[in-house]
Amino acid sequence: MSIRDEIEARLRAEFAPDALRVEDESDQHIGHAGHDGRGESHFNVRIRAAAFADMTRVAQHRAVHKALGDIVPRIHALALDIGA
Repeated sequence: MSIRDEIEARLRAEFAPDALRVEDESDQHIGHAGHDGRGESHFNVRIRAAAFADMTRVAQHRAVHKALGDIVPRIHALALDIGA
């Protein structure tokens, strides 16, 4: 399973989002720090879920990082766009 697929599966399981988009943007970072040529190093996630409604922005980011667990140390960059 790709890292992109792992991210999507974990976020769907944890938050049952109304909308979710996980984009692997690694190709846009060729030659940059953290890109080792294998890809799957830079991701952009847009997620909308009721679970985030009463959370601060920091709490939302912490919840996503917790849901992703061991994936976070395996990637170089994770951009998050979170909302209810």
